[in-house]
Amino acid sequence: MIISFQNQKGGVGKTTLSVNIAHALVLSGFKVLVVDADPQGSVRDWASVRDSRPPFQVIGMDRPTIHRDLPSMKDNYDHVVIDAPPRVSELARSAILASDMVVIPVQPSPYDVWAAKEIVTLVQEASVYKEKIKSVFAVNRKIANTAIGREVKEALQTYALPVLDAQICQRVLFAESAAVGKTVFEVSPDSQAASEIESLKNEILQHYE
Repeated sequence: MIISFQNQKGGVGKTTLSVNIAHALVLSGFKVLVVDADPQGSVRDWASVRDSRPPFQVIGMDRPTIHRDLPSMKDNYDHVVIDAPPRVSELARSAILASDMVVIPVQPSPYDVWAAKEIVTLVQEASVYKEKIKSVFAVNRKIANTAIGREVKEALQTYALPVLDAQICQRVLFAESAAVGKTVFEVSPDSQAASEIESLKNEILQHYE
């Protein structure tokens, strides 16, 4: 499966989810490739500060031909995770066309709900050419023990796309692990952050199946 984390609004946590979900897949026994399709190169920067090789292969492919170039590479992996660019562009469209599933991270705020319209439109346009693309929302950076996570889920349902039940809370561990080029599974495998990522990974796989 090719999974892309897409949102035209920056700062929603695409890179954080990409590397952590990729590692969760590796820990489940899968061989995983992570494609950094963001010209900012966030995943590549993450990998460069590590003191050891990442638990998955990382490549840069920030060009609008991903949908043509990736198929020849994906056969060597069980899953491919794409960290997509944060704006409407030919590059974003190409990443969507390459995908089997588009995961749209959304922070629990009205601004993020409104901004989601652009990426939903892009996915709908791509589905004309690739009918089997699946797309889901994932609530990210929820403030724990607040009702706003439930409220954003209700608000997102206006887009007629599934909203995953698994939600990722705003946790310092995500920033701390990213700063040293690691995932939450490497820094604190028994943490709530790791448990949330594991739940999200499981639900993504269930939706694909």
